[in-house]
Amino acid sequence: MHAQTPVQIAWVTRDLDATEKALTTLLGAKKWVRVTDVHFAPDTCTFRGRPADFIADISFSYAGDTQLELITPVSGESVYSEFLDAGGSGLHHVCIEAPDSAAFDSSLREAENNGTPVVAQGIMPGGMRFAYLSAVDAGVPYIEIAVIPGEIKEFFDYVKQEQQ
Repeated sequence: MHAQTPVQIAWVTRDLDATEKALTTLLGAKKWVRVTDVHFAPDTCTFRGRPADFIADISFSYAGDTQLELITPVSGESVYSEFLDAGGSGLHHVCIEAPDSAAFDSSLREAENNGTPVVAQGIMPGGMRFAYLSAVDAGVPYIEIAVIPGEIKEFFDYVKQEQQ
C-alpha cells in the first residue's frame, strides 16, 4: 500500500450516546450527526468471504480535520458485531481514502500478497467502496480503505461544517 494519510478514526460501541459524550469531552467534537439503520446488503457486501447482511447505526463528527465515526451494530453478523462480541466497545479502525477504484483494487491486492487478509468489503449505501484489512499487528484491529464518492464527501463536508 502506498503511504496514505488517515482520514477517519472509528470506534464500535454498544452505546452511541455515551461514546459521543466521551469523545466530545476528550477530543472536542462539537456536534454529532447520526445516520440510523444503514443497511449493508448481501448482494454488495461480504464478511469473512460470505455474503453479509447487516444493519448499523453510525454517528459522525470531527476533531479538526479528522473524522470521528461511531458504529453500533443493530442486526446481522458483521465486522462490527464480531468486534463487540470479542472484546466490547473500543477503537475499531483507521480509514485511509483511495483516490479511485484502481488504487483501491491495487491496495487490496498488495495487502493480500503481503499476507494481510481482507476481512470485510463491499459497497455501502451511497456508493462508497470499503474494505477492512486485519491490522492487529499494527495495534489496531483494522485498517479500512475506502473510495468515497462525491455525494458522500458532500455529506462529510456538511458534518464538518457543523463543527464551526
